[in-house]
Amino acid sequence: MNNMEEKLWNYIDGTCNEEERAAISALIEKDDIWRNAFDDMLQINSEISALSLDEPPMAFSYNVMEGIRAHEASKPLKTSVNKYVISAIAGFFIVAMVALAIFLLNNMSGSTATSVPDINIDLSIFTNSNLIKVFFYIDAMLLLFLADTIIRRKRNSAAVKSV
Repeated sequence: MNNMEEKLWNYIDGTCNEEERAAISALIEKDDIWRNAFDDMLQINSEISALSLDEPPMAFSYNVMEGIRAHEASKPLKTSVNKYVISAIAGFFIVAMVALAIFLLNNMSGSTATSVPDINIDLSIFTNSNLIKVFFYIDAMLLLFLADTIIRRKRNSAAVKSV
């Protein structure tokens, strides 16, 4: 937009001050270019004012919200757990229980312990204080991750219930 159009739109909209209004009014009366531009802009303004705005139907927002709810309801409620993860966890516990059973049978006193082979495991490498500190640090981090996950799930479920 050039300067003349801006001034004319301000004049038509009534946003200019009295001095500008008088100057533009004088230009419209004296200059044919300003008068033609003013008539064109007045015609455009009247056509725009005559247009009626289409309003959406009354149930539009309700239908949109129902569509969103139906979309969210179609999502599965539970996420599937990878079978390999479950197998790995089960394998770990089975190996741990077998190792514990062998250790207990090895340290038993009596005649039943003679049939079990003698296993000498050097556990002195695990008694290093730095190794224990690292172990507890990793456990603390895993505990924090678990707590964060639980809190996020509760917050998300509360947010879904409120909607």
